[in-house]
Amino acid sequence: MTKLGRAILYCRQVEETAAFYESHFGYQVSHDPTDRIVELRPPGDGLVLLLHPAGKGQKQGQVQLKMVFDVEDVPTFRAALMESGVDVGPLHHADGYVFANLKDPSGNALSISGRAFR
Repeated sequence: MTKLGRAILYCRQVEETAAFYESHFGYQVSHDPTDRIVELRPPGDGLVLLLHPAGKGQKQGQVQLKMVFDVEDVPTFRAALMESGVDVGPLHHADGYVFANLKDPSGNALSISGRAFR
C-alpha cells in the first residue's frame, strides 16, 4: 500500500512561494542550503510540498495540477486571505459545498474548498 506523500511545484519565485504557504496555510519551511529543493511540511498529516526552481523552458501558472485545501468555513478563510493581500476569486456554490480559486506567487492553481465537510 502506498500513499501520495509529496508534490513538486516548479517555481520561479521559490522564496515568495514558500512564504505564501507558510503564512497562509501553516506549512513549515525546511531548507538545506546544499539542496535546491525547499521542503514544506504541512500542519498535521498531509501532503508535503517540494518547491523546485523552474527551468527556463517551463511555463509558470499552467494548470497541470490544482491543489485543494480543505477548509470548513470557506467564506471566512477567503476573507482572511483577501485581508492579507491575496487575490482570491469569487465564491462558487457546488453540490452542497462552497469553493474559491486562487494562485500562489508562482502561478500554481489552488482551491479552498468545503467539499470534505459537506
